Amino acid sequence: FVCLFVCRCCVMEECMVFCRQRDLKAATFNVVTRFPPEPNGYLHLGHAKSICLNFGIAKEFRGRCRLRFDDSNPLAEDVRFVDSIQRDVRWLGFEWDGPVRYASDYFPQLHDFAVKLIKSGHAFVCDLSPEDMRLYRGTLKTPGIDSPFRNRSVEENLQLFEGMKNGDFPDGSRMLRAKIDMASPNMNMRDPVLYRIRHVQHHQTGNSWCIYPMYDFTHCLSDALEGVTHSLCS
Repeated sequence: FVCLFVCRCCVMEECMVFCRQRDLKAATFNVVTRFPPEPNGYLHLGHAKSICLNFGIAKEFRGRCRLRFDDSNPLAEDVRFVDSIQRDVRWLGFEWDGPVRYASDYFPQLHDFAVKLIKSGHAFVCDLSPEDMRLYRGTLKTPGIDSPFRNRSVEENLQLFEGMKNGDFPDGSRMLRAKIDMASPNMNMRDPVLYRIRHVQHHQTGNSWCIYPMYDFTHCLSDALEGVTHSLCS
């Protein structure tokens, strides 16, 4: 574990040297970073590193660093972690720019983006069970298999996704997936899940939603919506 952590630190340091020399010093815009924890636990050493990195870069280049909670999984999250993380950031000596932000603030926009993907033929509603998903996904040595629901019409996908949003289906019965490439050597590109059904109360939005975007879909789009210029992940 120690060796892995040291190696990651060395790689991160090399990346930051490149970033400082080639990008940040030449920037003609205001640098905006963010610390985006998931509020599903207390902070650890890796979080402290990310805090110092993102707030430190913003300070070094006279930019701004924001605090955003990537709160897209209400089953694992709790407001006590939201409060604890804010205390810890301040304990480390940092103050974020503006109000505390939440990925859930952007749920309406994220939903609209998902609808656009459906309309353009780049997303579909899939009914595979978790067990079948694993079988269809393939392995590092073998390609995956297309879902039997992959070729649903745009109209059917829009109707089903609306039903997911309206609470017409139980948890785990359907999901929205990106239509990418089931033969990709990068298994993360094999039609990843974008939205899943969760009939559970959210600590920020209450019962307004029963579908929640996946972290990988939420994180990068939230950065874009907030105008983050440097998405520094440690």
